[in-house]
Amino acid sequence: MSRTLEMNTLPAALGGSSLVAWRIDSELHARGWDSGIGAERLGGRWNARGTRAVYCAVDMSTSMLEVAVHKGFDFLDATANVLTRMVIDDVSSIRIVHPDELPNPMWRFPGIPGQAQMRFGTELLKRHGIVVFPSCVSAYSWNLVFEPALALGRYRVTGQERLHLDGRLNPPLP
Repeated sequence: MSRTLEMNTLPAALGGSSLVAWRIDSELHARGWDSGIGAERLGGRWNARGTRAVYCAVDMSTSMLEVAVHKGFDFLDATANVLTRMVIDDVSSIRIVHPDELPNPMWRFPGIPGQAQMRFGTELLKRHGIVVFPSCVSAYSWNLVFEPALALGRYRVTGQERLHLDGRLNPPLP
C-alpha cells in the first residue's frame, strides 16, 4: 500500500526536481516572512515555544486555508496580504513525515496541539531544518515547515505579490 495514497502527491514524486511552497503574510510582515519569530513566541502545531519555525504549504490553496482557519476570510479579504512563493531545489534534504509515521494519529486533526506533538516537530526541525507534515486544515495536503537558521541557503524566494482573494469567499451577511 502506498504511503501517500490518501494525500496529494508531492511534486517531487511526479519526477520534479524541486519543491514549491507558499506562504501568506500581512503586508506589514511580508519582508520578514521567513523570520519564524511569531512561531517562536507562541509555539505552533509542529514547534515548541522558543523554537523559530516558518509555516508554509506546498500548494497555494492550502496556504490560504491555513490563514483563514486562524484569522478568517475577512482578514484575507480586508487586509493587504502578500503571497510568497519559494522553491527548494534540493529535495533530498527535506524530511517528509507521512501520516502513518505520526506517533498519535489524532495529530492530523484540528485541535490544540499537545506538548508531545510540539516536541516531535521541534526535534525533526532541529535535525532536518525543513520538514513536510500532513496539513490539519486540508487533510489531503501538506505543510512545509522550516527552521530559518538551519534552512538558510536551502530555499530561494521566486516571487512576492499582493494576494488577490475572490470576494465570494467572504460574502456579505444576509
